[in-house]
Amino acid sequence: MIHVGLIGAGNISDTHAAAAAAIDGVRIAAVCGRTREKADRLAARVGATAYDDLARFLEHRPMDMVVVGSPSGLHAGQGIAAAARGLHVLIEKPIDVTTVAADRLIAEAARAGVTLGVIFQDRMKPDVRRLKALLEAGRLGTPILASASVRWHRPPEYYKTSAWRGTRALDGGGALMNQGVHTVDLLLWLFGPVRRVFGKTATRLHPIEVEDTVVAVLEFASGAIGTLEAATSAYPGYPRRIELTGSEGTVRLDGDRLVAIDLREPVEGEVATEANPTSIAASSPVVADATAHRAVLEDFISAIARGVPPACDGAQGRASVAVIEAIYRSSSTNHPIDL
Repeated sequence: MIHVGLIGAGNISDTHAAAAAAIDGVRIAAVCGRTREKADRLAARVGATAYDDLARFLEHRPMDMVVVGSPSGLHAGQGIAAAARGLHVLIEKPIDVTTVAADRLIAEAARAGVTLGVIFQDRMKPDVRRLKALLEAGRLGTPILASASVRWHRPPEYYKTSAWRGTRALDGGGALMNQGVHTVDLLLWLFGPVRRVFGKTATRLHPIEVEDTVVAVLEFASGAIGTLEAATSAYPGYPRRIELTGSEGTVRLDGDRLVAIDLREPVEGEVATEANPTSIAASSPVVADATAHRAVLEDFISAIARGVPPACDGAQGRASVAVIEAIYRSSSTNHPIDL
């Protein structure tokens, strides 16, 4: 039996709870939330013990690992505290809001000898994995061009009813660090590392400290170039789109569906998926389906057992934050930034 502690009692921790409940041999032992009422409510639902004090929560036993679903700017500090007590740490994206904080967490996990992972559940979705396999097989050829668009919408209540969303200290950024980080991670995972960025951020719709609209040009280490758009200001919100072009053709993801596979040499049996006309993520922060989160959790538990890195380890989780930091710095200086 793997005993899991949840840090956080908000929407995303509900998803983590649902993912854990779907796995045989996994039990949620404890829940820690800043708001005791929320912690009590979630703990009661899953048969766990509730805490509103992190130190007391981390002493709960039995507990083998924690899943961190608190505000982003708290991730590293809470993960460090858990690692120091010998607990494995799985953190909701982003790993934290700065690379400095990420580096401290990565170092502590290594010192403590615990497994550290970051939840980027889109990597686990079937059509995304099909695309990854095509790229790893070299079917796209030499990388040339990438285009990613995250034109999402969040209503005013999304920020007004939250003490941390849209703040620099705890959200770290807006449409890019919170929502767009998934797509940055996929671009890096699919098309390779980025060596230079030139970006511009703006706050056009919401009265928040950080951006709700951003565009960037990316130069990949391979020599490919790309564009990235991210927004929470784009009513009514559209499914994410990622289009990748190489010397041997072009592929496109709409939402989570691989809707175009146009290669010079078609792959036998590999066909595009019917387009998905809607995406709840485009207009809502609620994760309606915990299946991909379950896959992340299963992979993480397997990684602990086998002594191997999880699907997204600390270093990979740091990479997307580094790119986003560089885009923010580029916007503030009006200059390209090398990574």
